[in-house]
Amino acid sequence: MRIILSDLLKKDPAIKLLGTASNGTEGFEKIQQLQPDVIITDMVMPEIDGLTLVKKVMTKGPRPVILLSSLEKEDPKVFEALSAGAFDFLNKEEVIKLAKGQQFPLNEMIKVAAEVSSGKLTRVRGKKNTFNHSFGGKVRYKAIAVGASTGGPMAVEQLLNGLPANLNIPVIIAQHMPERFLRSFSERLDRTIPLKVKLAESGEVPTGGMVYVLPGHKNTHLIRGDNTNRPIFSFTQQEYPEFNFPSVDGIFTSMADVYGEKLIGIVLTGMGKDGTEGLRAIHRKKGFTIAQDEKSSVVFGMPKSAIDSNVVNQVVTLKEIPGFVVSCLA
Repeated sequence: MRIILSDLLKKDPAIKLLGTASNGTEGFEKIQQLQPDVIITDMVMPEIDGLTLVKKVMTKGPRPVILLSSLEKEDPKVFEALSAGAFDFLNKEEVIKLAKGQQFPLNEMIKVAAEVSSGKLTRVRGKKNTFNHSFGGKVRYKAIAVGASTGGPMAVEQLLNGLPANLNIPVIIAQHMPERFLRSFSERLDRTIPLKVKLAESGEVPTGGMVYVLPGHKNTHLIRGDNTNRPIFSFTQQEYPEFNFPSVDGIFTSMADVYGEKLIGIVLTGMGKDGTEGLRAIHRKKGFTIAQDEKSSVVFGMPKSAIDSNVVNQVVTLKEIPGFVVSCLA
């Protein structure tokens, strides 16, 4: 893997490879010596593992760490490392595909990571909201849609932790992440937030008080069921220009068609522009659109694209998004 990565990085004149290491201890010593802008580390290494390395880096001199993992899907260490301050992670199998000539945005990720300030790598945890909210009568909206990419796992967790335990509308999450990690992500959320969390299934009706994480083997739409006319999840091979499996634009656009003005759409931290066209569809249908602000975003790409496209009703810092959403519902 070190040879594969080294060869790939050396082909890009904008990236300078300072060194490699064969274990975690040697890696940390070279980090202290060479002071790189970005670190790429395996999760499983001799002497100290990737999680320990991330914690040491964030203590001694925070800088972006990109994780490589082929851990089994039930292993939570990737998400512990993200919580500790890691920038993002890659599936090692995808890196091998890159070596075989298939497209993969490793170099772009490195360049974006190099521009991230160390302060944004220290995640501020919001307080868990375990209290019921006094919703008076019917709420103004029927569903919440959330899209996120780089920096998203912890941002999504913080957002959901701040929502009331008796939220009575569904929350649907499109998080850019390799397919095999999305189940582990949903299981982690189910353990850590007051609401019930699961992977969305084809034909399933989204219900109030549930959080649905979209799977990554296909894109997901929300459609009206033929017999009941109720909203149901439907998997599709339709692809979108910005990102696929799962596409934020895909789920947002379809939810705008189903819920119209009764939908809240939220774009969180992430690379690229996915979510802009989806928010445009929600905005066009008179739903309410929210973007995370630059200061609290690990990467401001997705929120900035939506804001610059004039499809955002409100720009909100991450820690205030849950309370703001509840104020919209009441």
